[in-house]
Amino acid sequence: MSCNSSAAWLPRSRRAPHIGREHLAELLRSSAASEPYLAPGLLLVSELVTNALLHGTPPGHRIYLALDLDSTRLRIEVHDALRDRRPVLRALTLDGEAGRGLHLVKSLSKNTGCEPRNPVGKIVWCEVTA
Repeated sequence: MSCNSSAAWLPRSRRAPHIGREHLAELLRSSAASEPYLAPGLLLVSELVTNALLHGTPPGHRIYLALDLDSTRLRIEVHDALRDRRPVLRALTLDGEAGRGLHLVKSLSKNTGCEPRNPVGKIVWCEVTA
């Protein structure tokens, strides 16, 4: 079983989700078994990085993206600076323009979670299986 991983610090800017998707695409290009992970992985990176950007990364901080791929799953971790701002799954409404991201993450992922990051912040993660 081969394992590929990648990690990067992303800027606190609107470019962060795009840069995160580029890192994932680069990791997947290096793996023979990447096809089942491409579409869901790109969406999941976008959602988790966007949430970190909007809700977990104050000025002066960056977002850390860690990706791990093996023959059975893709793990995406997004680290931000605010430990007390945990992800909240909102009720879906027909007219709401926000709040759907975590529902997408849950529906596309086999496992999801949030844990403290030492010394500061939190890690929001998900895993996609083939």
